[in-house]
Amino acid sequence: MNINSRIILGLAVFVLSCKKNDSPNPNGEQVSKDVSYGTHAQHKMDIYLPAGRSTTTTKVIIMIHGGGWNTGSKADLDIYIDSLRRREPSYAVFNLNYRLANPPDLFPVQENDIKAAVEFIYSKRNEYHISDKFVLVGVSAGAHLALLQGYKYTSPVKVKAIIDFFGPTELVDLYNNPPNPLVQPLLVSVTGGNPTTHASIYASSSPINAVTVQSSPTMILQGGADNVVSPSQSDNLNIRLFTAGVIHQYVFYPTESHGWTGPNLTDSFNKIQAFLSANVN
Repeated sequence: MNINSRIILGLAVFVLSCKKNDSPNPNGEQVSKDVSYGTHAQHKMDIYLPAGRSTTTTKVIIMIHGGGWNTGSKADLDIYIDSLRRREPSYAVFNLNYRLANPPDLFPVQENDIKAAVEFIYSKRNEYHISDKFVLVGVSAGAHLALLQGYKYTSPVKVKAIIDFFGPTELVDLYNNPPNPLVQPLLVSVTGGNPTTHASIYASSSPINAVTVQSSPTMILQGGADNVVSPSQSDNLNIRLFTAGVIHQYVFYPTESHGWTGPNLTDSFNKIQAFLSANVN
């Protein structure tokens, strides 16, 4: 083989290898980190797409981290994602960051970011090969945002279920009956004021006020010793959902605080798996 032939063969191999890398199997498992869903630096998400997915059968879990609205990151939910993906390997998972509530990005910026992320994911259904069967899973402040999204917005998609890990549900009550001295200044810092000076934002940012008979099935998980989000927040949401006739399940761990590990966390994910199986079809 002369030198020209070797060059031609080498170029052919290079071109073929480039095509293979640039055109991955659209239905193979894919993991993409820090994908932008908006223009802000914090508008990022990690995407976990399962193999064999399709626009008719592949359900979607959207994860929202906590941190008092003004701290935290999607990386905080890695352990949750691992547990969910083991139990629900056919689901696509989207793990969100959002603008943290520091000036000038106070409420309702965080709510708006979750809405934008949901709309972005919905618009990419054909590209990602996923269905419109969305589930929201939030932890603490992230659960508050999941509940707001699920209860307030049904367009472009009404979520099939909401999983609420000890999320605030009624901000005026949380302010007036704080479980610790740091709660009131936190609420002031993320809303810009108190329930008197900023009554409308406290009302519109309280998921319990948006519950209707059409609200999505909801699972509430709450620790009885929580000193960050009072158990009464979950108790009251449970009552409101019951009164409205909304499908829901309240899982209460009497001795747990603001988050838990070990057997009770395993129990939580087992119950979540059963709840999704029953309500996301």
